[in-house]
Amino acid sequence: MTNPSIGLIGPGAMGLGITRALIRGGFPVFTRDVDPARDALARAAGATVCASPADVARHAAIVITVVVDAAQTDEVCFGTDGLAGALPDGGIVVLCSTVGPDYAGALGARLAARGITLIDAPISGGPARAAAGTMSMMIAGPRAALERCAGAFTAMSDKRFVISERAGDGSRMKLVNNLMAAINLVGAAEAFALGIRAGLDPEKIHEVVMASSGASWMAGDRMGRVLAGDRTVTAAAPILTKDVSLALELGRSLRFPLPQGSAAHQALLATLGLGFDAEDDAWVIRVYQALSGIRLPGEEPH
Repeated sequence: MTNPSIGLIGPGAMGLGITRALIRGGFPVFTRDVDPARDALARAAGATVCASPADVARHAAIVITVVVDAAQTDEVCFGTDGLAGALPDGGIVVLCSTVGPDYAGALGARLAARGITLIDAPISGGPARAAAGTMSMMIAGPRAALERCAGAFTAMSDKRFVISERAGDGSRMKLVNNLMAAINLVGAAEAFALGIRAGLDPEKIHEVVMASSGASWMAGDRMGRVLAGDRTVTAAAPILTKDVSLALELGRSLRFPLPQGSAAHQALLATLGLGFDAEDDAWVIRVYQALSGIRLPGEEPH
Protein backbone atom coordinates (compact mmCIF):
# COMPACT_ATOMS: atom_id res chain seq x y z
CA MET A 1 0.00 0.00 0.00
CA THR A 2 1.33 3.44 -0.94
CA ASN A 3 1.83 5.82 1.94
CA PRO A 4 -0.38 8.91 1.84
CA SER A 5 1.12 12.35 1.32
CA ILE A 6 1.62 14.29 4.54
CA GLY A 7 1.66 18.06 4.87
CA LEU A 8 3.71 19.80 7.52
CA ILE A 9 3.49 23.47 8.45
CA GLY A 10 6.49 24.74 10.40
CA PRO A 11 9.68 22.77 9.67
CA GLY A 12 11.50 24.45 12.57
CA ALA A 13 13.54 22.72 15.26
CA MET A 14 10.98 19.94 15.84
CA GLY A 15 9.13 20.16 12.54
CA LEU A 16 12.24 19.60 10.45
CA GLY A 17 13.04 16.50 12.49
CA ILE A 18 9.50 15.21 11.92
CA THR A 19 9.87 15.92 8.20
CA ARG A 20 13.04 13.84 8.07
CA ALA A 21 11.47 10.98 10.03
CA LEU A 22 8.42 10.90 7.73
CA ILE A 23 10.55 10.93 4.58
CA ARG A 24 12.70 8.14 5.98
CA GLY A 25 9.46 6.24 6.64
CA GLY A 26 8.50 6.50 2.97
CA PHE A 27 5.95 9.32 3.14
CA PRO A 28 5.87 12.09 0.52
CA VAL A 29 6.02 15.32 2.58
CA PHE A 30 4.85 18.79 1.54
CA THR A 31 6.00 21.65 3.79
CA ARG A 32 5.58 25.37 4.33
CA ASP A 33 7.37 27.85 6.59
CA VAL A 34 7.40 31.65 6.76
CA ASP A 35 11.21 31.52 7.01
CA PRO A 36 12.88 30.82 3.64
CA ALA A 37 15.86 29.30 5.46
CA ARG A 38 13.60 26.65 7.01
CA ASP A 39 12.03 26.00 3.60
CA ALA A 40 15.52 25.43 2.22
CA LEU A 41 16.34 22.92 4.97
CA ALA A 42 13.08 21.07 4.36
CA ARG A 43 13.78 20.94 0.62
CA ALA A 44 17.29 19.62 1.30
CA ALA A 45 15.75 16.91 3.49
CA GLY A 46 13.62 15.75 0.56
CA ALA A 47 10.33 17.57 1.13
CA THR A 48 8.39 19.46 -1.51
CA VAL A 49 8.14 23.10 -0.39
CA CYS A 50 4.80 24.81 -0.99
CA ALA A 51 3.86 28.48 -1.31
CA SER A 52 1.20 28.56 1.42
CA PRO A 53 -0.71 26.37 3.90
CA ALA A 54 -3.51 26.14 1.34
CA ASP A 55 -1.02 24.86 -1.24
CA VAL A 56 0.11 22.20 1.25
CA ALA A 57 -3.53 21.18 1.76
CA ARG A 58 -4.02 20.75 -1.99
CA HIS A 59 -1.31 18.08 -1.96
CA ALA A 60 -2.03 16.35 1.36
CA ALA A 61 -5.30 15.59 3.17
CA ILE A 62 -3.39 15.05 6.43
CA VAL A 63 -1.52 18.16 7.59
CA ILE A 64 0.65 18.43 10.70
CA THR A 65 1.11 21.87 12.26
CA VAL A 66 4.24 22.50 14.34
CA VAL A 67 4.10 26.25 14.93
CA VAL A 68 4.79 28.24 18.09
CA ASP A 69 1.40 29.00 19.62
CA ALA A 70 -2.36 29.41 19.24
CA ALA A 71 -2.05 32.68 17.31
CA GLN A 72 0.18 31.10 14.68
CA THR A 73 -2.04 28.03 14.55
CA ASP A 74 -5.07 30.23 13.88
CA GLU A 75 -3.25 32.03 11.09
CA VAL A 76 -2.21 28.74 9.52
CA CYS A 77 -5.75 27.34 9.68
CA PHE A 78 -7.92 30.39 9.01
CA GLY A 79 -5.67 33.15 7.69
CA THR A 80 -5.08 34.11 4.08
CA ASP A 81 -4.45 30.92 2.08
CA GLY A 82 -5.09 28.89 5.23
CA LEU A 83 -5.66 25.18 5.59
CA ALA A 84 -9.36 25.34 6.41
CA GLY A 85 -10.31 26.74 3.03
CA ALA A 86 -8.34 24.18 1.04
CA LEU A 87 -8.46 20.85 2.88
CA PRO A 88 -11.01 18.45 1.40
CA ASP A 89 -14.03 17.21 3.34
CA GLY A 90 -12.63 14.53 5.65
CA GLY A 91 -9.23 16.23 5.88
CA ILE A 92 -7.22 15.99 9.08
CA VAL A 93 -5.21 18.62 10.94
CA VAL A 94 -2.72 17.21 13.45
CA LEU A 95 -1.98 19.90 16.03
CA CYS A 96 1.50 19.26 17.45
CA SER A 97 1.99 22.73 18.97
CA THR A 98 1.60 23.33 22.70
CA VAL A 99 -1.56 25.40 23.17
CA GLY A 100 -4.20 25.89 25.84
CA PRO A 101 -6.69 22.99 26.05
CA ASP A 102 -9.69 25.30 25.68
CA TYR A 103 -8.23 26.65 22.45
CA ALA A 104 -7.61 23.10 21.17
CA GLY A 105 -11.20 22.13 21.92
CA ALA A 106 -12.58 25.23 20.21
CA LEU A 107 -10.30 24.70 17.21
CA GLY A 108 -11.64 21.17 16.87
CA ALA A 109 -15.21 22.49 16.73
CA ARG A 110 -14.33 25.23 14.22
CA LEU A 111 -12.62 22.77 11.90
CA ALA A 112 -15.40 20.20 12.29
CA ALA A 113 -17.85 22.81 10.98
CA ARG A 114 -15.85 22.67 7.73
CA GLY A 115 -15.72 18.88 7.58
CA ILE A 116 -12.15 18.72 8.94
CA THR A 117 -11.07 16.56 11.90
CA LEU A 118 -8.58 17.82 14.48
CA ILE A 119 -6.16 15.48 16.21
CA ASP A 120 -4.77 17.21 19.29
CA ALA A 121 -1.29 15.67 19.46
CA PRO A 122 1.42 17.64 21.28
CA ILE A 123 4.96 16.29 21.08
CA SER A 124 7.96 16.06 23.38
CA GLY A 125 11.58 15.00 23.17
CA GLY A 126 13.59 17.63 21.33
CA PRO A 127 14.88 17.95 17.75
CA ALA A 128 17.23 14.95 17.82
CA ARG A 129 14.50 12.57 18.93
CA ALA A 130 12.08 14.10 16.43
CA ALA A 131 14.54 13.40 13.62
CA ALA A 132 15.16 9.88 14.92
CA GLY A 133 11.43 9.16 15.12
CA THR A 134 11.73 8.52 18.86
CA MET A 135 9.88 11.50 20.33
CA SER A 136 6.72 11.05 22.38
CA MET A 137 3.20 12.07 21.34
CA MET A 138 0.17 12.76 23.53
CA ILE A 139 -2.76 12.09 21.23
CA ALA A 140 -6.46 12.95 21.46
CA GLY A 141 -8.82 12.48 18.55
CA PRO A 142 -11.49 10.28 16.97
CA ARG A 143 -10.49 6.67 16.49
CA ALA A 144 -11.13 6.64 12.74
CA ALA A 145 -8.83 9.64 12.23
CA LEU A 146 -6.13 8.04 14.38
CA GLU A 147 -6.29 4.92 12.22
CA ARG A 148 -5.74 7.00 9.09
CA CYS A 149 -2.68 8.62 10.68
CA ALA A 150 -1.29 5.45 12.30
CA GLY A 151 1.50 4.89 9.78
CA ALA A 152 2.68 8.48 9.90
CA PHE A 153 2.56 8.53 13.70
CA THR A 154 4.62 5.33 13.82
CA ALA A 155 7.25 6.94 11.60
CA MET A 156 7.27 10.07 13.79
CA SER A 157 7.30 8.55 17.25
CA ASP A 158 8.03 5.38 19.20
CA LYS A 159 6.12 6.59 22.28
CA ARG A 160 2.50 7.26 21.34
CA PHE A 161 0.01 7.78 24.15
CA VAL A 162 -3.65 7.91 23.16
CA ILE A 163 -5.25 10.04 25.87
CA SER A 164 -8.87 10.21 24.70
CA GLU A 165 -11.04 11.10 21.73
CA ARG A 166 -11.64 14.65 23.04
CA ALA A 167 -9.66 17.51 21.52
CA GLY A 168 -7.97 19.36 24.36
CA ASP A 169 -6.94 16.30 26.36
CA GLY A 170 -3.66 15.96 24.47
CA SER A 171 -2.93 19.59 25.34
CA ARG A 172 -3.88 19.03 28.99
CA MET A 173 -1.44 16.13 29.21
CA LYS A 174 1.31 18.16 27.52
CA LEU A 175 0.90 20.97 30.06
CA VAL A 176 1.20 18.47 32.91
CA ASN A 177 4.41 17.15 31.35
CA ASN A 178 5.91 20.55 30.64
CA LEU A 179 5.04 21.85 34.09
CA MET A 180 7.05 18.95 35.52
CA ALA A 181 9.86 19.58 33.01
CA ALA A 182 10.10 23.24 34.06
CA ILE A 183 10.08 22.43 37.77
CA ASN A 184 12.80 19.82 37.23
CA LEU A 185 14.85 22.21 35.09
CA VAL A 186 14.74 25.12 37.53
CA GLY A 187 15.37 22.81 40.48
CA ALA A 188 18.39 21.33 38.72
CA ALA A 189 19.78 24.77 37.86
CA GLU A 190 19.30 25.96 41.44
CA ALA A 191 21.00 22.92 42.99
CA PHE A 192 23.77 22.91 40.38
CA ALA A 193 24.49 26.58 41.06
CA LEU A 194 24.50 25.95 44.80
CA GLY A 195 27.08 23.21 44.37
CA ILE A 196 29.30 25.48 42.29
CA ARG A 197 28.95 28.26 44.87
CA ALA A 198 30.00 25.77 47.56
CA GLY A 199 33.17 24.96 45.64
CA LEU A 200 32.22 21.59 44.17
CA ASP A 201 33.46 20.38 40.79
CA PRO A 202 30.57 20.92 38.30
CA GLU A 203 31.39 17.70 36.45
CA LYS A 204 31.23 15.78 39.70
CA ILE A 205 27.91 17.40 40.65
CA HIS A 206 26.41 16.22 37.38
CA GLU A 207 27.88 12.73 37.72
CA VAL A 208 26.65 12.21 41.27
CA VAL A 209 23.18 13.68 40.77
CA MET A 210 22.51 11.64 37.64
CA ALA A 211 23.43 8.44 39.50
CA SER A 212 21.37 9.34 42.56
CA SER A 213 17.89 10.32 43.71
CA GLY A 214 18.19 13.88 42.39
CA ALA A 215 18.33 12.71 38.78
CA SER A 216 15.83 13.81 36.15
CA TRP A 217 15.89 13.84 32.37
CA MET A 218 15.94 17.65 32.39
CA ALA A 219 18.85 17.75 34.85
CA GLY A 220 20.87 15.37 32.73
CA ASP A 221 20.19 17.03 29.42
CA ARG A 222 20.17 20.72 30.35
CA MET A 223 22.95 20.74 32.94
CA GLY A 224 24.95 18.59 30.54
CA ARG A 225 24.66 21.44 28.03
CA VAL A 226 25.77 23.95 30.65
CA LEU A 227 28.81 21.78 31.44
CA ALA A 228 29.69 21.63 27.74
CA GLY A 229 29.13 25.37 27.26
CA ASP A 230 26.74 24.35 24.47
CA ARG A 231 24.83 27.45 23.34
CA THR A 232 22.85 25.61 20.66
CA VAL A 233 19.18 26.53 20.97
CA THR A 234 17.19 23.31 20.89
CA ALA A 235 14.46 24.47 23.31
CA ALA A 236 14.22 28.26 23.37
CA ALA A 237 13.61 29.77 26.80
CA PRO A 238 10.48 31.72 25.72
CA ILE A 239 8.78 28.50 24.60
CA LEU A 240 8.97 26.77 27.99
CA THR A 241 8.02 30.06 29.67
CA LYS A 242 4.90 30.17 27.46
CA ASP A 243 4.07 26.55 28.22
CA VAL A 244 4.28 27.08 31.98
CA SER A 245 2.07 30.16 31.59
CA LEU A 246 -0.52 27.92 29.96
CA ALA A 247 -0.22 25.40 32.80
CA LEU A 248 -0.74 28.18 35.34
CA GLU A 249 -3.81 29.34 33.41
CA LEU A 250 -5.17 25.78 33.55
CA GLY A 251 -4.56 25.72 37.31
CA ARG A 252 -6.36 29.03 37.77
CA SER A 253 -9.34 27.82 35.76
CA LEU A 254 -9.59 24.80 38.05
CA ARG A 255 -8.83 26.79 41.24
CA PHE A 256 -5.84 24.51 41.67
CA PRO A 257 -2.72 25.95 43.37
CA LEU A 258 0.61 25.50 41.58
CA PRO A 259 3.27 26.96 43.90
CA GLN A 260 6.17 25.01 42.39
CA GLY A 261 5.08 25.85 38.88
CA SER A 262 4.76 29.51 39.82
CA ALA A 263 8.30 29.53 41.21
CA ALA A 264 9.65 27.89 38.06
CA HIS A 265 7.76 30.42 35.95
CA GLN A 266 9.34 33.30 37.85
CA ALA A 267 12.82 31.90 37.24
CA LEU A 268 12.08 31.52 33.53
CA LEU A 269 10.68 35.05 33.36
CA ALA A 270 13.84 36.29 35.07
CA THR A 271 15.89 34.51 32.40
CA LEU A 272 14.06 36.46 29.72
CA GLY A 273 14.29 39.66 31.75
CA LEU A 274 18.06 39.30 31.97
CA GLY A 275 18.20 39.31 28.17
CA PHE A 276 18.56 35.56 27.52
CA ASP A 277 15.33 35.30 25.53
CA ALA A 278 17.25 34.06 22.49
CA GLU A 279 18.97 31.33 24.52
CA ASP A 280 18.15 27.71 25.23
CA ASP A 281 16.10 27.17 28.40
CA ALA A 282 19.15 25.44 29.96
CA TRP A 283 20.47 28.93 30.59
CA VAL A 284 17.91 29.58 33.31
CA ILE A 285 21.01 28.93 35.42
CA ARG A 286 22.07 32.48 34.48
CA VAL A 287 19.48 33.71 37.00
CA TYR A 288 21.37 31.98 39.81
CA GLN A 289 24.66 33.21 38.40
CA ALA A 290 23.33 36.76 38.55
CA LEU A 291 22.25 36.24 42.16
CA SER A 292 25.44 34.57 43.38
CA GLY A 293 28.27 35.62 41.06
CA ILE A 294 29.32 32.03 40.33
CA ARG A 295 31.50 31.25 37.34
CA LEU A 296 29.98 28.65 35.06
CA PRO A 297 32.07 25.94 33.36
CA GLY A 298 34.14 27.22 30.47
CA GLU A 299 33.88 30.88 31.46
CA GLU A 300 36.89 33.01 32.11
CA PRO A 301 37.36 34.42 35.61
CA HIS A 302 36.16 38.02 35.95
